[in-house]
Amino acid sequence: MKLLKRFLLILLIAAVLAFTLLCVSTVFIMHSQFPRYDYPDRRFYTYYRYDPDFIDSYPRENVQFTSGENLLQGYIYGADNPDPKGLLVFAHGLTTAHEGYIDQLIWFVDQGWQVFAYDATGSGTSEGSGTVGLVQSALDLDAALTFAESDDRLNALPVCLLGHSWGGYAVTAVLNFDHDITAACSLSGYAYPIEMLDVGAEFTVGKPLAGVFHPFAAGYNRIVFGDNAGLNAVDGINKSGIPVLVMHGEHDDFVVYDRVSILSKQAQITNPRAEFVTLTGEYATHNDFFNSDASNEYIKAWNEQSNELAEQYGGKIPDDVRESLYSQVDRTIVNDINKALLEEIDDFYTGAIFK
Repeated sequence: MKLLKRFLLILLIAAVLAFTLLCVSTVFIMHSQFPRYDYPDRRFYTYYRYDPDFIDSYPRENVQFTSGENLLQGYIYGADNPDPKGLLVFAHGLTTAHEGYIDQLIWFVDQGWQVFAYDATGSGTSEGSGTVGLVQSALDLDAALTFAESDDRLNALPVCLLGHSWGGYAVTAVLNFDHDITAACSLSGYAYPIEMLDVGAEFTVGKPLAGVFHPFAAGYNRIVFGDNAGLNAVDGINKSGIPVLVMHGEHDDFVVYDRVSILSKQAQITNPRAEFVTLTGEYATHNDFFNSDASNEYIKAWNEQSNELAEQYGGKIPDDVRESLYSQVDRTIVNDINKALLEEIDDFYTGAIFK
């Protein structure tokens, strides 16, 4: 009997230790998966930035608003457009900030929009030690829309939403809140944060361990986001009843096209005004469809050259050599956008506004 009690006690202690280890590991993993993102060193960045590439031609106004405990930095482009089509509110993806899409945002300004973009929690010029989690983008967008509704310069315009990836989820999940939105377009968005976390865990630790990780990730998500932990794209689209355009690349292996994308949940979406477009072709991946084919082909060749150089230096290219490599990039080609995609989105918004 004493041996049995001792054995059971050892099992209990082992179980408690294992549970504690898994809890601690979950916190560590989640923090490591959602770190802070700062704008990259301009020497090693091939895409345009607002300064110096657009600052002289496109004035912007800086605004600030709070999301939770953090002060977020927002930017209004096209405030001087004389008769704007509407207000386009943009939500960016993870591991970037809004200027990662500056070419596309300026294109919309040229089409007559006022554009309200911002750097989300833990990103770019905004506060936050990290990006927190997959639900955070919807909460930041909710805060941005609340700010826009309080600003007399913005609240008289019809509001359309555009988001990519983390932001693609945000522009649909935020429809669970009570904002007056005319239309929304989601690019590469996931439908359910927990489902996306599960897929991410499979990529990181493998499928068997991902199953063990699931309840801890779900618990962490609940602790961090509370009542908002269950915010999802499907409920938002169905609740809103507004025109929603969902676009997703057929080769997206990050927000996996046929598993976690909003587009893969069409059977669950009852909103008759929702439209679904599968992006096709070689560059219909998670990000590449933003660029023209010529841009993508140039970038592919440049990446091959960069990889060869990295191999030559054992994976660590000296800064001076790397800077020379980046200085040779034809930034005009790199920043050549997919105008046909943007025109389709613009037409969708215009149709919703002037129906």
